[in-house]
Amino acid sequence: MPSGAGHDAQDMAHIAPTGMIFVPSKGGISHSPKEFTSAEDMANGANVLLHAILALDKKLD
Repeated sequence: MPSGAGHDAQDMAHIAPTGMIFVPSKGGISHSPKEFTSAEDMANGANVLLHAILALDKKLD
């Protein structure tokens, strides 16, 4: 998904393949003290990361 977000990923991309996992924030508000992401959505993001790592480990094994 194309995104204008860079964060640390734009710097890390110079030394290794890099990706970002996005989770929804209530009302689409981000980078603000009003930002809120539910525990369920954070857990879903963590599971995406877990399964990506497991798939990469299996592929490289």
